[in-house]
Amino acid sequence: MQTCMEESKNLNYMALGLASEAGEVAGKVKKLIRDGEFDKRAALKELGDVLWYVAGCAEQLGYTLEDVARVNLAKLEDRRQRNAISGEGDDR
Repeated sequence: MQTCMEESKNLNYMALGLASEAGEVAGKVKKLIRDGEFDKRAALKELGDVLWYVAGCAEQLGYTLEDVARVNLAKLEDRRQRNAISGEGDDR
């Protein structure tokens, strides 16, 4: 069984990995804007890395990817029904 500190380190590692990999996806898009070139296969691989870290973060928090998707879809449907898709913040 992991201690709270070990779990925190794992969550920290997963969150930092997620930020790093999301930055790599953004870098691929930046090259598209800058150079007009886009390597879809490379982007696919980076998106896979993003997904792996999202799954790791979810696991550290006691959730599954299915939980994350279900809650997000419900949130977006609620916003759609209230015509609140635009704007900022999770609680709009």
